[in-house]
Amino acid sequence: MLPETSVAREAFRFLPSSPCFTLERLGNTRESLIHQLRAGDPRALARVISAVENRTPGWSELLKTLFPHTGHARILGMTGAPGAGKSTLVDQLARHYRKEDRTVGIIAVDPTSPYTGGAILGDRIRMQEHFCDPGIYIRSMATRGSLGGLARATADVTTVLDASGRDLIMIETVGVGQDEIDVVRVADITVVILVPGMGDDVQTIKAGIMEIADIFVINKSDREGAERVEREIRALQSLATRSDRWTPPIVKTIASEGKGIAELAAAIANYESYLQKENLALKRSVQNWQERLIEMLRDAFLEKARAQMSDGEMLRYAAEIAEHRRDPYTLIEQIVENSEPM
Repeated sequence: MLPETSVAREAFRFLPSSPCFTLERLGNTRESLIHQLRAGDPRALARVISAVENRTPGWSELLKTLFPHTGHARILGMTGAPGAGKSTLVDQLARHYRKEDRTVGIIAVDPTSPYTGGAILGDRIRMQEHFCDPGIYIRSMATRGSLGGLARATADVTTVLDASGRDLIMIETVGVGQDEIDVVRVADITVVILVPGMGDDVQTIKAGIMEIADIFVINKSDREGAERVEREIRALQSLATRSDRWTPPIVKTIASEGKGIAELAAAIANYESYLQKENLALKRSVQNWQERLIEMLRDAFLEKARAQMSDGEMLRYAAEIAEHRRDPYTLIEQIVENSEPM
């Protein structure tokens, strides 16, 4: 089995724009590649993820074949403002789960490089101690302009990791603040990470990521202001009751020292048990898939409509609208009406 450093280099050899990165170049049939992935080959896993993330011809067939093998991994969404210590917390939580002999997949959604369009890879650098552990697979993904803190293909990469047999998958979002809510459509459990003393008072972010939390973490809790953050969270919780009647616990951690990690893992396990006990796991999955299906339909229709229009047509339409010779609303209606049915 290759060390993860080799896997990382192999996975990033081909840039998203590379025309030579095709499934045929991998030297495997789709069935053989999937068999290797299911057998735990990290090289096959890296290549399938690259194919899916870059939308290489044949990527959708890969996902169709892999989907029946999914549904076994627990997916954790780790979100919060920049500087909250998400990467360190994910690193420590991965260590905890590995001690329990559970396999882990980590998707670190990094900011996009303005020059290459790729991920900055900051999170992978911070987690480099795990590279030689075959039980942990780390993948950095660029947002590529996606809103909500998640790359467009993140959900599909999660499917690949699930099919590869990982017990847990942690998605660490890029950290863009209130808009960082898309993770809830992918994750089974969402952990919102806050930190005292950064000016991000709970009151200022409650309209964004506060409502999606299944568990709150106050990281760097040895700092002044941790008690105030906890009081503000509890005050907000007293104002509304969740539809599932779960009250998100508040866990204090000092991730840099490994403190509070066991308590966080226990809180995650408690919520898993609650979902099963109240028969809420399937209901939540249905809700998540309803949102994702709408998103997938939107993307599919957009790609189909865009494929029917040349760059020259798009430029001409834009010029006509900019010069007020045409209104965009009528144009969109016409494009939708003239689009061929799927």
